[in-house]
Amino acid sequence: MTLDGHKPSIISLPDGKHHEYKGVSCISYFPDGKQMISGSRDRTIRRWDLREGKEIVEELEVCENRIRAVGVSRDGRWVVTASGSGELKVSEVETGIVRTFLDEGHFVWITCIDISLDSTLVAGGSIDSKVRIWSLDTGKLVAGPFKCDGENSVDLALRFSKDSRKLAVLSHLEQRLQVWDVQAQKLDVQRYTLQNAVSTLPIYWTTKNKSIVAAFSFTDGWTTTMYEFNASTLKTIGAPFKATSPIDSLALSSDCTLLTSTSHDRTIKLWAFESRQLLASFDVTSRAITLVISPDSRQLAYTSKDDAKIHVCNIPANILASIGLAEDPQSSTSKSKHPRNAVMTSMMSHRPPRPWPTRDPHTFLHFLRRILLPSSSRTDAVHTDEPRNPLDFTQWFTHSSLLPRPLLKHDENSRLSPTPPTIQSSAINTSA
Repeated sequence: MTLDGHKPSIISLPDGKHHEYKGVSCISYFPDGKQMISGSRDRTIRRWDLREGKEIVEELEVCENRIRAVGVSRDGRWVVTASGSGELKVSEVETGIVRTFLDEGHFVWITCIDISLDSTLVAGGSIDSKVRIWSLDTGKLVAGPFKCDGENSVDLALRFSKDSRKLAVLSHLEQRLQVWDVQAQKLDVQRYTLQNAVSTLPIYWTTKNKSIVAAFSFTDGWTTTMYEFNASTLKTIGAPFKATSPIDSLALSSDCTLLTSTSHDRTIKLWAFESRQLLASFDVTSRAITLVISPDSRQLAYTSKDDAKIHVCNIPANILASIGLAEDPQSSTSKSKHPRNAVMTSMMSHRPPRPWPTRDPHTFLHFLRRILLPSSSRTDAVHTDEPRNPLDFTQWFTHSSLLPRPLLKHDENSRLSPTPPTIQSSAINTSA
């Protein structure tokens, strides 16, 4: 299923040029899995009927600033949004009443939010590395600000524990992971590496509040590995989840059975959380930048860098069965009236991941040539004494196998043809 309604936005760059940004910034399921809310740089908040596969037009909200975060409380009562200001907008779904939560005198952008599992608290992290917590019932500031990093401004990721007593916070500057006691308003434990990761990714608590799942980098640069941390000591637990390229987003199912990640290599990977087993890897046509799993763990939705759409996919029954989730005929996904809900198809084969190239430019260029040029084209090449420019990539793209291949097309009642064994993974078809 593809949800189409958001529009690209134009960003002014410091050098005076303009860039078109297409990706939808944030998405969140309603607790019954039948609706979804989304926000984007186009300054709109949209609500979607997932059974019909279309926008609920009367719920469209146009805002003054770009939307940075959206969330729905677990009881379905509250919708919380954060935009380019120092305030949160909290809407009561049943009455439509909208309230503004803010800290007087504080007008720094709030970039991330989380709502406690008991639907009583909302936390907001701002770009000055501070976190504040409000009561959803009264709108009063009840905790914070917690200072979560050094002097530099930074985006944060945060998550309440299941019992709402703790708050985990992750920042990419110095790769700093912290656990705060909400009631005592004090820092319990922290871990940092003094290394700067490129981006901050979502974090999650596991059941019983004993551990935290986060993408974390122990070296400077891109984050390619996800770890489980003991919540009391922040020491790693068990084997890590290793991606084959830098991670763009991740999501952990509410029952902590399924972990999924998206990466620069345009793949979505699904892992069995307890066993750490990679269940499947799927190709998508563009880098997925936002990823969420439905409340019943049977569906995932993502947004991509190169379009203003939301892609919703049903997780295959064999993958659900492998993590103990049998197909549920009464689930919200099965009730969907949309005729062509996208269904992932299983990975045909898995090749060992290539090592990530070093930062040395000559080594990196050699790496590119090695993965882009087929072996036959390298061995059969005609050698001349004329020097070649290593930065002239057009010299290399002469082999027919390097031409782009079209995605598979299929009738809505037909099944996707099996992928040839030489292909690592199959495509997620999101046409609607």
